[in-house]
Amino acid sequence: MATSDMSAVPTGKVARRGILGWMFFDWAAQPFHTLIITFVFAPYFASTVAENAVDGQAMWGFAAGIGGFAIAILSPILGAISDATGPRKPWIFGFSLLAILAVFALWFVTPNASDGLILFALAAFVIALIGFEFAAVFNNAMMPGLVSRERLGSLSGNAWALGYAGGLICLIAMLALMVADPVSGKTLVGLDPIFGLDHTAHEGDRASGPFTALWYLIFVIPLFLFTPDSERRERIYGAVSDGLAELWRTVRNISKERSLFSFLLSSMFYRDALNGLYTFGGIYAVGVLGWTTIQLGVFGILASITGIAGCILAGWADTRIGTKRVVSISIALLIVASTLVISTSDTEILFMPIAEGSGAADIMFYCAGALIGAAGGALQASSRPLLVDQAEPERMGEAFGLYALSGRATAFLAPWGIGVMTVAFDSQRIGITPILILFVVGMLLLIPVRSRT
Repeated sequence: MATSDMSAVPTGKVARRGILGWMFFDWAAQPFHTLIITFVFAPYFASTVAENAVDGQAMWGFAAGIGGFAIAILSPILGAISDATGPRKPWIFGFSLLAILAVFALWFVTPNASDGLILFALAAFVIALIGFEFAAVFNNAMMPGLVSRERLGSLSGNAWALGYAGGLICLIAMLALMVADPVSGKTLVGLDPIFGLDHTAHEGDRASGPFTALWYLIFVIPLFLFTPDSERRERIYGAVSDGLAELWRTVRNISKERSLFSFLLSSMFYRDALNGLYTFGGIYAVGVLGWTTIQLGVFGILASITGIAGCILAGWADTRIGTKRVVSISIALLIVASTLVISTSDTEILFMPIAEGSGAADIMFYCAGALIGAAGGALQASSRPLLVDQAEPERMGEAFGLYALSGRATAFLAPWGIGVMTVAFDSQRIGITPILILFVVGMLLLIPVRSRT
């Protein structure tokens, strides 16, 4: 997959509504990650559906691992086949249908479920995860054909920002209108759940499934209506063998393509570190600072808002300082933010003692969260155009498939490293240090990567 001249990338004018249709995919899909994976359904499953929280967390983790393994193995294969056939929308449609049906099915997962229902819930989650992730792979592959290279950074940043906004709006709507406290029966703002949702049956938590499905179904429509697709190149039967042959040649020779190989390795480490920071930041705040759910909610909302700003800023900076510099600066800021997190406890800031009862530690952690949101958003937004710089225009599906593979291949490193260090030193603060190491490794591996801007 040798890098070719950027003039080969389609630069024909695409109508504004076509570009907006593509951007709305991120808006449509982000609530799955916000509501199902992070803030609503996953905690509900672990704490209420499973027999106990420890088993629930373990089962959810294993399910995510199974889905991630399937995505890692199949993404480059299907991406290569789609490059040979041409159009991406049929793939997006098929996996979107799978995702919508599977995530809707989570409504039927009631509290204290039987073993059969638990298995059903985990299967539905795995299928939904595969559906959403594969749809994203093919949606990403459409990006270079929409605008010129000079506008890719802005396009990716604005799309990521739109996704953050969609997830934030859905989270606020769920907490304010549907999810109720199991004791008081009131939502976060003191209202009765809408639509007569029964708080004793946790219908507000379960509604995250149908809500996510309906949101995605509505807002993915502009992509199919308005965004132009690639022309058909080959019948599916011949495309399978040709796509697999091209993929094998790429994998066999990828170590010779220094820039692409270095980028995939770099992103493998820094994305794992970022996911670890997102996953364990809240756990750290609860265990070390003694935060409540409300404080965590404020932390999440703040990080989402700054994430939107970071995505937009990354798009603006892409053509001014270069995509690689944006990625490098983002990683550096995340190293700073991680250091702030590790050096803060209820008695210390930057490892220096503070007065007892002071709120300074909470303020520092909120500041770190804001920095994580901004830098993390910028990093994710700029990674897509930087990958485009490494790949041949006609093989974007394969490139983003390999990108998905690299993102899953070492997804165990951050959680495993944090677990080992936490147990070894019996300290949450020392336990989270592997995140710093992964960011540093990602930064060093980025050095040989080329960028066209």
